[in-house]
Order: sequence, then C-alpha cells, then structure tokens
Amino acid sequence: MRNIVLVLKEVYKTYSHLGESIEVLRGVSVAIARGQSLAIMGASGVGKSTLLHIMGSLEPPSKGTILFGGRKVSDMDESALCRLRNREIGFVFQFHHLLPEFNALENTMMPALIARYPVKKARSLAEEVLHHVGLEKRMSHRIGEMSGGEQQRVAIARALIMKPGLILADEPTGNLDWKTGEEVAELLEKLNREIGMAMVVATHNQRLASRMSAQMEIIGGELV
Repeated sequence: MRNIVLVLKEVYKTYSHLGESIEVLRGVSVAIARGQSLAIMGASGVGKSTLLHIMGSLEPPSKGTILFGGRKVSDMDESALCRLRNREIGFVFQFHHLLPEFNALENTMMPALIARYPVKKARSLAEEVLHHVGLEKRMSHRIGEMSGGEQQRVAIARALIMKPGLILADEPTGNLDWKTGEEVAELLEKLNREIGMAMVVATHNQRLASRMSAQMEIIGGELV
C-alpha cells in the first residue's frame, strides 16, 4: 500500500441544472499507484474532466472518499489543499494556460516560485526539467514564439517541476495535429516510465490511451 498515491472510494458527483439533478459520476472507485499510468476514456460530456478535477482536488465530490498519500482530502483545510495542488499534483490541460508575456523558463519556474523557493533554486529545477522534455535550446523563447507542441512541452515541464507524485492530463493532445500529438504522447509515456510518477490521462485519443498501462472508460457515470 505504500506505493498507492491516490484512492477514490464510491465517488459520486451530481450537478443541479434548471431544477433537475444530473448525476455525472456514480460510485467511482479506483486506486492509482506510483509508476502506473491510467487512460480514462469516454464520449464528450460523460465526466472525464470532472473526474480529473476531483482527483486533483480542484472540486469536491458530492459523496465519497478521496485519499492522497493515505490522507483524507476532505479533512484538509484550504492551505493544505493549495499545498497539495502546488507540490504533489501536476496538471496538464488541453489548453496549456501558459503566460504569454513570459518565456519557457519563466513559465516553468512558476510553481516553484509560488512555493517560495529561492529564484536560483527555481531556475535550476526549471532548467533541469526543460532539458528532460527536450527544450534546453528554447528556454529563453516566449510562448508566442513556440509551436503548439513546444508549448505543450512547456506545460508538461511546469507540471513536473515540483516532482509531484501524480500527473493529471486532460486531453493533452486534443489541441494538436496528429504528428505533434504523437510526439507529446511519446513524451508522456517516456516520462512515466523514467520518472515513475503516477499518471492519469483523460483522452479521446486511442493511440495515447494504448500507451498507458491501464485503460478505463466512463459509461453511465461508472468507471469500467
């Protein structure tokens, strides 16, 4: 059990819309271990992003239990949740949410600076991880000067800088052309294999899903 990073037990998520209750997730239970990679698939609107947001403590479940590193997330105060999201979970989104006024190195440094690391240490960590994703020659380039694939690599580097136990990627190839998407998929697989963090990827991309060590699908609100 020491290698288990994240556990969801009987997680439900219900939204209210025009006076009606819409049950998006129904009794989802899953455990994710360090070094494991999991693809979550399903049609648009079935709750893939909602599930990732719950896994990453970005929103609470309507019912159920979430354990991160053995700690109950619902018992954490806002300060502890912010620390969890900043230091122990790395997020990669379809739209990378990089800051266009900053270069690749500065964008990658952000989580470390938010964690109040000294600038010198944050820069060193950012340089190391940018090298790991193959951007050692593009560190000083602003985001607008980089291709879509390079921008997504910066987003991945930013997610990795704090050496989190879990990476959550929501459609990381969804906004890329086929060739660039393949390169990003290969990179995610390589990083999971070499660094050994747990990884959960929500995707429509069958080829990306096939690179993960396990594949599951949301059907009728259940993870099967």
